[in-house]
Amino acid sequence: MATRIPIGLLFVAFFVATYATNNFNQYFDITWGDGRGKILNNGQLLTLSLDKASGSGFRSKNEYLFGKIDMQLKLVPGNSAGTVTTYYLSSLGDAHDEIDFEFLGNLSGDPYIVHTNIYAQGKGNKEQQFYLWFDPTKDFHTYSILWNPQSIIFSVDGTPLREFKNLESKGIPFPRSQAMSIYSSLWDADNWATRGGLVKTDWAQAPFTASYGNFNIQACVWTSSSGSSCSSKTPSSSNQSWMKQSLDSTGHARIQWVQKNYMIYNYCTDTKRFPQGLPPECSVA
Repeated sequence: MATRIPIGLLFVAFFVATYATNNFNQYFDITWGDGRGKILNNGQLLTLSLDKASGSGFRSKNEYLFGKIDMQLKLVPGNSAGTVTTYYLSSLGDAHDEIDFEFLGNLSGDPYIVHTNIYAQGKGNKEQQFYLWFDPTKDFHTYSILWNPQSIIFSVDGTPLREFKNLESKGIPFPRSQAMSIYSSLWDADNWATRGGLVKTDWAQAPFTASYGNFNIQACVWTSSSGSSCSSKTPSSSNQSWMKQSLDSTGHARIQWVQKNYMIYNYCTDTKRFPQGLPPECSVA
């Protein structure tokens, strides 16, 4: 995959610790679905399918503690109501950390909803939702998660949607001590996914299929025996530019454009949901 410099992000192309691109066999395992998940074309393409019996999913072979993950997806076309395609990072356990992209299907002609959330020490409730400015079923698009000690940034085709800053100094938990794997799945969630569950999955349209193309992993591999591959003892640690990557003024302007024109839900403005007061990160600059 050719390296793309995201619009509005400061980025220098050093690929240290782990740099993976476009071989799903080498970096991922199909973990469930009884044959509904498939790696094709000598590792160049991965597909997940959903029918009435089961969905499917995959997981990275490695765990990572900080990184920049780019994944090209083409979402379920046509009437995808009731289906959810996920792409996320997660650790294990009740007090887990998690960084979520979820794509909520809809009736033919209606837009997908991009649902984002962040869990820190087992607590989520940080949802923001967006429409997209293109049809995500017609072609592959790149969905990116940047996770470093300063912030988490969600981007689509290089345009940032959302930034969650590390505000631990203000007493706000931030995912920074638990290694996470990369997961993706396609499953039936018609009890809530489309219009709050009012629109059900049309199984006559099954099987539903989502496709995954090129991917990029620039990240610190974590093992229980040796810790992080990006430790200060690593000779190339000074080249981990994404570890200090942040939004520049253009990036902040792009987020404002996206949130003004395409955001449809923001937990930080939902006073009915939080009658005792909005979460503290919503008011901390």
